[in-house]
Amino acid sequence: MRSFDFAPLYRATVGFDQIADLMDRVLTTEGAQPTYPPYNIEKTGDDSYRISVAVAGFSDADLSVEVRENALIVSARKTEDDADRSYLHRGIATRAFERRFHLADHVQVTGATHVDGMLHIDLTREVPEALKPRQIAISSSKQIAKDVVDAKSVN
Repeated sequence: MRSFDFAPLYRATVGFDQIADLMDRVLTTEGAQPTYPPYNIEKTGDDSYRISVAVAGFSDADLSVEVRENALIVSARKTEDDADRSYLHRGIATRAFERRFHLADHVQVTGATHVDGMLHIDLTREVPEALKPRQIAISSSKQIAKDVVDAKSVN
């Protein structure tokens, strides 16, 4: 796979280092990507999302959902209470895992539910009012000229 040098991007822009870091993280090959546990990401509305993680065999006490530095970290560690059990076949994987999801700016975790072996994490993008588009009133040129004349007469 090709490696890209982002040095020209760093010296030609200011404040876009997060984008370059994200692209660098996506393009680096850190070996095989983990596939356990399987998950879905769905868009449930214009500014709402849901991450569903298959966590069969884990209880609520075994699961952990944490938000740290624009990253959602879902982890699980099964307590070993199977010492007295003897399995003929063990096909349900309950090995420990940690899955990270990088969150965009202004994306907040609004809740998490664990139902029927699925962990559902709801997210919402909440853009602050200062960043939302706003309409600017356009005044006529006559009004501006009158204001300039009034300002000169005052001085």
